Amino acid sequence: MNVLLDTHVLLWTLADSRKLSPAAVRVYQNPGNVIYVSAASFWEIGIKISLGKLSLHTANWTGELGKELELNGIRWLPIELAHCALVATLPFHHRDPFDRLLVAQALHEGMALMTADAALAAYEIKVVW
Repeated sequence: MNVLLDTHVLLWTLADSRKLSPAAVRVYQNPGNVIYVSAASFWEIGIKISLGKLSLHTANWTGELGKELELNGIRWLPIELAHCALVATLPFHHRDPFDRLLVAQALHEGMALMTADAALAAYEIKVVW
């Protein structure tokens, strides 16, 4: 299964957090699954750092996160024109622009979305949690 990580799940995963559900841990650790992170998540992290809502304790957070992605076999998902176009057609079950883009990417790419945000289950995507 191809799985797209929500931004908070990416951060929890790389921090070896106990916040992940048992089902999320099983899916993440299953070598048969391919795990992806969206460019939108790095954009969201950058905005949260600039607003003082997130601290990653390094000035080179993009490089450090990039290394962690590589070490953990997490693949990069760029933002494509088709993803942006799909956002415009989504119902407003959720208003967060980053989450809406992740939903559009998961839909377009046929991926499950790993998220603790129960509101995202209102979209026609497979949610892993």
